[in-house]
Amino acid sequence: MDITPQHLSYVLRLADTALILGQRNAEWCGHGPILEEDIALANMSLDLIGQARLLYTHAATLEHSLAGVQRTEDDYAYFRTEREFANYTLVELPHYGPLAGTAHADKDYAVTIVRNFLYSTLMAHLWTALTASADEQLAAIAAKSIKEVRYHVHHASEWLIRLGDGTDESHRRAQNALDYLMPYTREFFSTDAVEDSIAAAGVGPKTVDLENAWLEHIRATLAEATLTLPEPVKHITTGKHGEHSEHMGYVLAEMQSLARQHPGASW
Repeated sequence: MDITPQHLSYVLRLADTALILGQRNAEWCGHGPILEEDIALANMSLDLIGQARLLYTHAATLEHSLAGVQRTEDDYAYFRTEREFANYTLVELPHYGPLAGTAHADKDYAVTIVRNFLYSTLMAHLWTALTASADEQLAAIAAKSIKEVRYHVHHASEWLIRLGDGTDESHRRAQNALDYLMPYTREFFSTDAVEDSIAAAGVGPKTVDLENAWLEHIRATLAEATLTLPEPVKHITTGKHGEHSEHMGYVLAEMQSLARQHPGASW
């Protein structure tokens, strides 16, 4: 299998998205609505960060083969700039809607649940497809990750149904979160040169080929949750191309600050 720059870019996209969502969900640690959820979100964050670590380690091997550059998982996570990250915009958004007012607004658990539901449902299909990747290491990572993401889908789905088919207030919050976040999922299915290249090489699928199965799963769960799928929008966000929302810089500032203050430190 020939290694290309697009192959490396694809692995980094997967890693960056897992890392940033893991960082976001970890913000609930110590602040969960109930103790069980505090622990659940922390554990799922560890799953995501664990996936990111495996992918970054693989990316380092690919980059060394391509350019002779020696990197570690920490180099990718802590010492790249905002424009070098290629995560979906969806995962960098804070845990509240667009009308919260300030960056210090209370987190809304409905936003967290809807985001986890939309993303983990995608990854359940994508990791499954990647178990057949021509990249044997990526296939092995997918085989491990699919076991974790199935629980993530189950957790988010159960909570989405509970919120959507619950009280008037929980239904309103869940619907508002869905209306807010669903437009960001268009980025999942926008094909570009990276996906064209990895699909041609048998490394991974074009995500657009998974859209119908993803949408069928989404609709079935929303129906059970008595929630309404919003009308599609035309705008497509560009986080996977390094063009992020205003929130990304704050996520990285918090995540990277200690490593940048003490580069090379160990404990």
